[in-house]
Amino acid sequence: MKIISYLSNLMIPFLLFYVIGCGLLSKRDIYGDFLDGAKDGLKTVARICPTLIGLMTAVGVLRESGFLDFIGELLGKVTGAIGLPPELVPLTVIRMFSSSAATGLLLDIFKEFGTESATGLMAAIILSSTESVFYCMSVYFGSIKVEKTRYTLAGALISTAAGVAAAVWIVGMMT
Repeated sequence: MKIISYLSNLMIPFLLFYVIGCGLLSKRDIYGDFLDGAKDGLKTVARICPTLIGLMTAVGVLRESGFLDFIGELLGKVTGAIGLPPELVPLTVIRMFSSSAATGLLLDIFKEFGTESATGLMAAIILSSTESVFYCMSVYFGSIKVEKTRYTLAGALISTAAGVAAAVWIVGMMT
C-alpha cells in the first residue's frame, strides 16, 4: 500500500516535468501557452459562474426551508418498501444537484447513524455511485451553449436510479 501512496505522490511532479520537457523539446513558448490557457480558463469561469451561483442558492434554499425533509417523509413511505430508508431520500435528491451539499448531508447521516451502519453504508455507496446530473448538464452544456440535450437527462436519471438500486442491493446482501 505504501508503494501506491509513493507513486501517487510522484505523479503530479512527473506530469509537470513531462509537459515542460515536451514543450522545451518542441521549442514552444511554454509560458505563453500557459498564459493563453489561463485566460481561456478565466473566460470559462466567467461563463459558468451565474449557473453555479443559481444552483448553489437553490440547493441552500431547499435545504434550509425544510422542503427536502418534507419530500423525504413523503417519498420515504414508498422508498422504505424497496429498502431505501427515508433518511436517504434527501441525499439522493440533493446529489443530483450538488456534490458539496450532498457531502454535507452525508456527514450529517454519518453523525446520526454512524459510518458502519446500514444507513451510513448505503448513503456512502449512493454518493459514490451517482453523479450531480443537473449540475453537470447545466454547467457543461451551458458553457458550450448546447440547447438540445437529447437523451442525456433520461440516461443520467436511469444511471442514478441504478446507483441507488445497487446501494440498496449491496447493503441488503451485507446485512
